[in-house]
Amino acid sequence: MMDVRFQRRLAADIFKCGEDRVWLDPNALDEIKEAVTREDVKMLIKRGLIKKKQVKGTSRVRANYIKRQKEKGLRSGHGSRKGKKYARYPRKQRWMRNIRSIRRTLRDLRDSGKIDKHTYRRFYMLAKGGTFKNKNHLLMHMKAEGYIKEE
Repeated sequence: MMDVRFQRRLAADIFKCGEDRVWLDPNALDEIKEAVTREDVKMLIKRGLIKKKQVKGTSRVRANYIKRQKEKGLRSGHGSRKGKKYARYPRKQRWMRNIRSIRRTLRDLRDSGKIDKHTYRRFYMLAKGGTFKNKNHLLMHMKAEGYIKEE
């Protein structure tokens, strides 16, 4: 191995990078060794015998793969969870989703004429109080009490 530390240092200075990022052509080490001035090194750079290596970065391939998996709903099992159950899906969100479907059902029943406005108001207030677990529970309750006929 020839001693080309001086040429490597000059090239690094010219490229404004570290010495580790300077590539010297292994087939032209004799020629590179003869370069003693900055001008000589610049000529070698122009000829392509000395090059600047690209900066090594962190690859995003694995991160992107995981991101695509998560978009599909994978990688979300118990071992991957950090927050509590209601931090991940708040009680209020659950309540809102539930009460909206119940109120939508009540509105549809009232508008279609299956129930009158008094019945609507009564069950609306019961729903607001949290009486019904879900839409099916509401409908089952209304059928049991005879407010709507079973189809």
